[in-house]
Amino acid sequence: MDEEERSLTERLRQESGGTAAFDRLLATGDRDELAEVLTAPGQPLWARELAAFRLGRAGDRRAFEALVLLLNHRDPPRCASAAHALARLGDPRTARAAAALATNELRVAYALHPVRLLVALRAPESVPALITTLERRLGPHDPYRKVALACVEGLGALGDDRARRVLNEALAHPALAEAAVRALARLPQQRPA
Repeated sequence: MDEEERSLTERLRQESGGTAAFDRLLATGDRDELAEVLTAPGQPLWARELAAFRLGRAGDRRAFEALVLLLNHRDPPRCASAAHALARLGDPRTARAAAALATNELRVAYALHPVRLLVALRAPESVPALITTLERRLGPHDPYRKVALACVEGLGALGDDRARRVLNEALAHPALAEAAVRALARLPQQRPA
C-alpha cells in the first residue's frame, strides 16, 4: 500500500464510520462488485470514491467518469486521489478531460490537481493547456497563485520550448519569478540567430 492509498483509506474509513460495507469494498478483489458501486443508486460518496480509486489503480476504465468527477471536486483530498488513480488508469481520454478541467475558468479554484495530472501524463494536450491556464493567471490580483505556480513548475518539468513566452511573462510576478527562472533553465537552449 503506497502513501496515496494509505491516506485515502484512512480518510474514507473515518468518513464511512468504519462500517462493514467499507471493509468489504476495501477487501474485495471483484472488479464487477466495485463497478456496481459506481452505478447503483443511493451509494455514499465515500463508497463511490473508494470503488473508483481501486478500479482506476487496477486499470479498469469503468472508473473513468467517476474519477473525472472526483478530479473536479471541491474537496482537495478527493481531487488528489482521483488524479493519482487517473494517472495509472491508462485511459486515452484522461489528458483531454484534465485539460478541459484545467482550462475551465468557472472551475479554476479546483484546477490544481488537473494541472498536476497533465504534467504527470506528459500528453500532447499538457503543454497547450498549461500555457492557457498560466496566461489567464497572470492578470493583476489573480487569487489562484497556487494554480499559476503549478503551471510554471509543470511547464519547466515538461521542458517544451512553446512555454518560453509565457514563462518569460511570469518573471514579472514576484510570486512566480523564482519558479519561472528555474523553469526557463529547463527549456532547450535557444540557438543564436
